[in-house]
Amino acid sequence: MLANIAWFLSGLTALIVGAEVMVKGGSRLAARLGISPIVVGLTVVSIGTSMPELAVGVVAAGQGSGALAVGNIAGTNVVNLLLILGLSAVMAPLVLQLRTIRFELPMMAAAALLLWALAADGVMSRVDGAILLTGAVAYTAAVILSARRESREVFDEFSDEYGHVATVAVRNQTLRELMMLVGGVALVVAGADWLVDGAVGMAREFGVSDALIGLTVVAIGTSAPELATTVVSTLRGDRDIAIGNLLGSSIYNIALILGVTCLVPAHGLLLPSSLVRIDIPIMVIVALACIPIFITGRRVSRGEGIAMVTAYGAYLVFLLATQT
Repeated sequence: MLANIAWFLSGLTALIVGAEVMVKGGSRLAARLGISPIVVGLTVVSIGTSMPELAVGVVAAGQGSGALAVGNIAGTNVVNLLLILGLSAVMAPLVLQLRTIRFELPMMAAAALLLWALAADGVMSRVDGAILLTGAVAYTAAVILSARRESREVFDEFSDEYGHVATVAVRNQTLRELMMLVGGVALVVAGADWLVDGAVGMAREFGVSDALIGLTVVAIGTSAPELATTVVSTLRGDRDIAIGNLLGSSIYNIALILGVTCLVPAHGLLLPSSLVRIDIPIMVIVALACIPIFITGRRVSRGEGIAMVTAYGAYLVFLLATQT
């Protein structure tokens, strides 16, 4: 048991540190190469903070644990939308940009509904993965096209957050950023291997399912980069950017991360019935519930934030009561 816990904690630490280093290196390198700051924020950073989920999913799929791979995605999105967004609103009322409501919010809801439809037969096949990846490409293209139409105020805000290094043309700095990117990826990959080994070992020790471990412990752990980013942005007053990235990360978790994961096993990811009938629908309900919360006054109040965190607590109690 202690060995499994040690592997899990070591893997989680490597995932968090690796994701942070990778996001910093990748966003600065992209900005230096002249990529729009808005595109950097909504794609490079969103994908970067989802890399722990990708690494965990690929490793789990390779080991035949489709329940852990898909459960991690479903659980992570619930963590993102209830726990992290809720905590951010509790810290201070959350004012949303119009582009978040018009663009990221419907895209996130559509991605959740698509996953529900594809998982209905209990198997996430390579064809399903290709469909999800096509959605990821379409979403990225939409981000790039919408970035061209952003107002100067929004562009300047993203420039302050992600584009400030583009004017520093120093070869050594570019090399350092490239090394950060590569090193971060290496840490994430190694950490995912350790974390999955530890998580599966703990599941066996406690006699619980891989899906439950993925929905709870692994989901919360791999959401650490999103949580850290959102809390820091809240303290700095850049929360509209952070929330856009959080929703973008939720979209990429399904479309890109799960899409790639589905391509790993030849016969697809086999899903337990509880994941198909209960856990994925709960993720969809949470995504759809965000729509009225977000569009009402374009803000999330402290009261709504408290309700979201409370709902996540109730969700955990429900999981423990029904799946142990």
